[in-house]
Amino acid sequence: AGRTDNEYLARVVEAVIAAGATVVNIPDTTGYCLPSEFGTKIKYLMEHVSNIDKAIISTHCHNDLGMATANTLEGVLNGARQVEVTINGIGERAGNTSLEEIAMILKCHKGINIDTNINTQKIYPVSRMVSSLMNMPVQPNKAIVGRNAFAHSSGIHQDGVLKNVQTYEIIDPKDIGLDNNAIVLTARSGRAALRYRLEVNGVDVRDEDKLDKLYKAFLELADKKKEINDDDILMLAGADTAASHSVKLDYLQVTTGKGVKSVASVGLDIAGQKFEESSSGNGPVDAAIKALKRIIRKQMTLKEFTIQAISKGSDDVGKVHMQVEYDGNVYYGFGANTDIVTASVEAYIDCINKFRK
Repeated sequence: AGRTDNEYLARVVEAVIAAGATVVNIPDTTGYCLPSEFGTKIKYLMEHVSNIDKAIISTHCHNDLGMATANTLEGVLNGARQVEVTINGIGERAGNTSLEEIAMILKCHKGINIDTNINTQKIYPVSRMVSSLMNMPVQPNKAIVGRNAFAHSSGIHQDGVLKNVQTYEIIDPKDIGLDNNAIVLTARSGRAALRYRLEVNGVDVRDEDKLDKLYKAFLELADKKKEINDDDILMLAGADTAASHSVKLDYLQVTTGKGVKSVASVGLDIAGQKFEESSSGNGPVDAAIKALKRIIRKQMTLKEFTIQAISKGSDDVGKVHMQVEYDGNVYYGFGANTDIVTASVEAYIDCINKFRK
């Protein structure tokens, strides 16, 4: 619809409403429209479709040129009363309109006078939950839900915020469910504190057995690093899925350093059987993956390898995201560990488990 002639589009919309449609979606499928063009398109339909009162106009905007949110907002301002959005803006290619952006625009701009009936305090925990479940990290500078969205590093900004927070903060962090007074989790924290942080992040832990398992894993991680952040506990909450995998990492030993050839020994448990191999490589990760592939003996190609930013110090958990191609299909894997080489191997194994199913 985004690149369709408005007059012809109006005739199509009129015909489908006459045939019984109660919602008509107007997509900018390739994210091509300028906001003014998309707004004009919606306005034209509102004014030139004779039976428009019998249906709701909906928008579905893609972000290929970074204009999904602007186009969606223009659609709303010109008569659209349904908008298709996604948490964190995830979607095809560059993504779709972000739910959190549209929801908070309409909440902040009272003059628009449109109530979404969204409980915006659930935005941040739902964002973190979706990020964790889909293994898709949120970029730090992402509007509304990025970890830097409420961070002020510029001196003049810091001075202004200290004098009056509204100088540089148009949104109260609590309005999106961001708890500024978050309980800091350490090895001394109890089950109640862990349950609280899990619930804040949208994870239901009413099952005491599940909480016991998570608490045990939490204590093991807390022994390796000083403080546990929300990303860490979300990672722990999703780690139980690895327990059901047929391929598991039994052990990993790596020798590496300047002037020393990187060598890795890997042990795998495959459906109860033990396998081990060693290999050298161009660095510890390369050596470990080559050893892993010697055991699996499948033609696999690493397509993407991303290490999520570590910001809390050298003892923080490293998060690794991978895409591995096998038999013409691409599989997505995730690994997390205080040792980045181990996290990398676990991410690769995660991919293997997915194409073995």
